[in-house]
Amino acid sequence: VQLQAFGGGLVQAGGSLRLSCAASGRTWSSSVMGWFRQAPGKERDFVAAISWSGGTAYYEDSVKGRFTISRDNAKNTMYLQMNSLKPEDTAVYYCAAGSPAEYSSSVGDYDEYNYWGQGTEVTVSS
Repeated sequence: VQLQAFGGGLVQAGGSLRLSCAASGRTWSSSVMGWFRQAPGKERDFVAAISWSGGTAYYEDSVKGRFTISRDNAKNTMYLQMNSLKPEDTAVYYCAAGSPAEYSSSVGDYDEYNYWGQGTEVTVSS
């Protein structure tokens, strides 16, 4: 699976951005897809994940109610709609594909994801 993330940029606090992750490869549609982010000087953290069917979504607590993850398997694309952005959301965002065990803490473990995009930078100004 090859992944390419795009859609990042500079936005004011309270604004919105939509990130996209374009995928290719035979196993795309059967993979759990996720978004992680890494702020300067910090570890890569889980943001959200979505099941292969798109029927189940998982979110890190700080983004619940503000971010929405979705996927369109027909277009081989995953999205992250980010609303009510905060300065603490500033980071490089990475999309990933893997096979973590669903309905478990594994969906938030970056070691469970085998494929990664190159990252897209999101900056939220106060």
